[in-house]
Amino acid sequence: MAAASASHPLLLLCLRVLCFILLQVHPFAAAARTRTTTTATGSVNRKAASLILPLKTQQVAAGTLPRAGRPPNKLYFHHNISLTVPLTVGSPPQNVSMVLDTGSELSWLRCDALTGAAPGAPSFRPLASSSYAAIPCASATCRDRTRDLASPAFCNPANKLCGVSLSYADGSAADGDLASDIFRVGQSPPLRALFSCVGSPVSSSGEDAVTAGILGMNRGSLSFVSQMGARRFSYCISDRDSTGVLLLGGDSAALPFPVPLNYTPLIQISLPLPYFDRVAYSVQLEGIRVGSTLLPIPKSVLVPDHTGAGQTMVDSGSQFTFLLGPVYTVLKNEFLRQTRGALSQLGEPEFAFQGAFDTCFRVPRARPSPASAGSLPAVVLMFRGGAAVPVSGDRLLYQAPGEVRGGGADAVWCLTFGNSDLVPMEAYVIGHHHQQNVWVEYDLERSRVGFAPVRCDLASQRLGALH
Repeated sequence: MAAASASHPLLLLCLRVLCFILLQVHPFAAAARTRTTTTATGSVNRKAASLILPLKTQQVAAGTLPRAGRPPNKLYFHHNISLTVPLTVGSPPQNVSMVLDTGSELSWLRCDALTGAAPGAPSFRPLASSSYAAIPCASATCRDRTRDLASPAFCNPANKLCGVSLSYADGSAADGDLASDIFRVGQSPPLRALFSCVGSPVSSSGEDAVTAGILGMNRGSLSFVSQMGARRFSYCISDRDSTGVLLLGGDSAALPFPVPLNYTPLIQISLPLPYFDRVAYSVQLEGIRVGSTLLPIPKSVLVPDHTGAGQTMVDSGSQFTFLLGPVYTVLKNEFLRQTRGALSQLGEPEFAFQGAFDTCFRVPRARPSPASAGSLPAVVLMFRGGAAVPVSGDRLLYQAPGEVRGGGADAVWCLTFGNSDLVPMEAYVIGHHHQQNVWVEYDLERSRVGFAPVRCDLASQRLGALH
């Protein structure tokens, strides 16, 4: 939990009350007997002491994706689907929608009072909030609380405020001033949390055109879940529509429907290594199966090396899954072998969807999704401890927006596993597309991540989340 200043005893009391509530775990009653209070941003299950929020898949319009003018040091892949969660910030509360990102730490909000804010884009108005507080660069908060960040804080010479620079694997960046304000999630007690107030984020995905910012949820001390003091959270992403659910606090074992979770332990490396993210949800990938074939992948390729390169991260902020080059090549070759005759390869060696997905196919547009016939082999990601994430059906292939061939007769579909070496990125990343219809639990108390197959649209209905 975030430390509170001794000069704010009421704030300290509120934070302790919030922590107490989030750490209590009581069994859910049957759905018909569970008393749930609903608010504009979500619901609170009183018996489970959990916060239940709607989790939506947010489509980024193709026209908002930047195609030129990227800074030369930024990467060239993007994604066009994000997971968003609603909450309120400030006094009086302002409704904002933020991207749920388990791969990043400090949250940020676009602040429209700062120069460079996009006209009409969703944003937070700090000048309209009486509880907003900018953090001076000379403060102990700026000096001590930012030590977990990948880039050290700096003093903004223009306003003498604590500056923070955040960057992401997809090449997006957000530079802003460290600030604090009151966050409200459902009916939880108000939480004063630190975040970055950003004037003009540089996004490779275009998601900043439809959301107000990113909600950092990794294990760092400045992540939102750490500042809340929550020791467990979980979510379920539907593959049928934008319906999903986020559960903050509570216990998946106490849900009003079965969730047969299999857990894999979080991987810890105490030494600082250049390519290892110590506050990510890092797990150990132990093998991959395509259909009934276990891929011949040496174990040594799946573990982090002496530099930390090769860790496996569960990341809700990435759309698809990335594999290091040698593993990707083995998967690609086996998938092509098993789908020979069922899928027609694109045959364009230079084409790579989103810069990292080069296993692509031509499919007549008059035909339904190539996965609808059920003839494609499932790909199963296997983790230490027996946990597994199966990828099958529509989750295997993705239609590249705007890409047509044969005078418009054919669409382009690509395998949803990307080559990390093309990004480049020194890690395996399990994206949210492959977490659809999977209940994913982040158990910070026991340092583990759990997976279970669940119909997420039905789970959302049972929990009473708003959509």
